[in-house]
Amino acid sequence: MVQHEHPDSARVPTGSPVRTCIGCRERALAVDLLRVVVSESGPQGHVLAPDPRRRLPGRGAWLHPVEACLSLAERRRAFGRALRVSGSVDTSEVDHWVRAGHPPRAVPLEQNRHKHS
Repeated sequence: MVQHEHPDSARVPTGSPVRTCIGCRERALAVDLLRVVVSESGPQGHVLAPDPRRRLPGRGAWLHPVEACLSLAERRRAFGRALRVSGSVDTSEVDHWVRAGHPPRAVPLEQNRHKHS
């Protein structure tokens, strides 16, 4: 079996969920990325919404909450592929969220988990 060494930038701490940014394609901890979902679909296309609490239903795409990654994702048309939707996507809500400088998470991931008794 051949083992490949990953560069230090590709290594992330274990034990925490790791996701890939659809813009820059770098792996990062989920708490450092913004989850994006399709909020509504219509004849004009799909409207995307930021999901900082990670609770909205549906398939999610992960993105660093910076303009550079958002631009790359839009240019590469990565939202449609990641969310498995065809047609146009409206990223205006996500763009507004990123430009406003919101943190990627509104609630720590540990508090986001359901407690079962």
